Amino acid sequence: MRSAALFPLLALAGCAAVAPVPSPVLQAAASAGFVSTGEATASAAPVPERWWRLFNDAVLDRHVERALAANTDLRVALAHLDAARAVERQSRAARLPAMGIESGAGTVKAVEQPGTTVVRTTDYDIGATVAYEIDLFGRVRASTEAARADAEASAAVVDAARVTVAADVVAAYVDLCGAEAGAQVALTSVAGLQHSVQLVASQLREGEVSQMELSQAHTQLNQAQSLPPRFEADRKQALFRLATLQGKTPAEAATLEVGCGAPLRIESDVPVGDGTALLARRPDIREAERRVAAATARIGIATADLYPRITLGASGGLIAGSTDGFLTPLLSWAIVDGSGARARISAARGTAAAALAAWDAVVLRALREVESALVDFGSERSTRDVLGAALTEAERAVTRANSRYRLGADSYLLVLEAQRTRNDIAARLAASELRIARIQVALFRALGGGWERP
Repeated sequence: MRSAALFPLLALAGCAAVAPVPSPVLQAAASAGFVSTGEATASAAPVPERWWRLFNDAVLDRHVERALAANTDLRVALAHLDAARAVERQSRAARLPAMGIESGAGTVKAVEQPGTTVVRTTDYDIGATVAYEIDLFGRVRASTEAARADAEASAAVVDAARVTVAADVVAAYVDLCGAEAGAQVALTSVAGLQHSVQLVASQLREGEVSQMELSQAHTQLNQAQSLPPRFEADRKQALFRLATLQGKTPAEAATLEVGCGAPLRIESDVPVGDGTALLARRPDIREAERRVAAATARIGIATADLYPRITLGASGGLIAGSTDGFLTPLLSWAIVDGSGARARISAARGTAAAALAAWDAVVLRALREVESALVDFGSERSTRDVLGAALTEAERAVTRANSRYRLGADSYLLVLEAQRTRNDIAARLAASELRIARIQVALFRALGGGWERP
């Protein structure tokens, strides 16, 4: 009869920690493709584990590998993971019997006999104890599940850190290559304008042009000469970022290898996968799901406090010169704390509901980030194509303006205007190439690629 009376309590305890049902938004997102894939040159092919190799730059590959091995943020995340796994091992140990050994030594008075003196004797005691909690109501099991979910969430944090480190390294290298390419465009423009100034100055001496045309040429030259220092500053800042991401000081940035002379570009269609792969791959989604699991398990821990804890205790050993031992169940039940236990259950359920809402928010943010990057990618590619065509026409315009000037059909002001337009378009095209590379990095960051180990 006493065993039968426990069945309703067991049923209540088992049902108390049921996880909330995930939002239908997750189900729909998992089965759908990305709506903006058609706006960019993207394919539904799986995202590669080392996506940065799509840039086909061996120097970049080495930078990423060094950063993944030495980055300080990754070391912090790994240390937190070690601590979480230690807590999990500690929780699993609670499911095993707790054993201990006790010993002692002292002097006691011997039994007094008539006609004898009192003689003190030495007493030795040694014993072993064993205690095991019978987990009828799932408290220990739920504690282990919560600790395991926390450890898995910490592992997801490490993977998220790898995603961030890889993307940051590629972004810094992209900026480095973009700064070098921009500087090259600026220096080419300066060289051409210096030649123009010399030509206008010689013509001014011969009386063929006015002082105004020389001033115009000097103005364009000064504007062009202001750009290389800015690109040099951008290059150094990118090197500093690369150094710190690899655990090096800014002073060591000058020793880093650089192999790019043009903006990085992925020539093939960008593989983005689909929504199902995104939800399975992004570490922050996995972390959020594990936080829900941990919070749900803690509902079970709080619910188990409504019911008694039953522990089997046993001890045995040599006590006062003779052997002794016992085996007994120990029962503890905080009956008067029922309202407090129910309040803790309500708090645990609120925490689980908040974790579930956070899970939904992470999924929605992931989908938004991917879609936004795809839209930006398609738009910027169109901009680059237009600027490429415009640069071709600007080059032709410069050639025609020079021909008409040599024939005396137009003044040199027309040549200067054509050169200014050509230089402006070339700079805008280089900036567009850089933005495309940055958007590609942002896209792969949103896709959550780069943490997998082959």
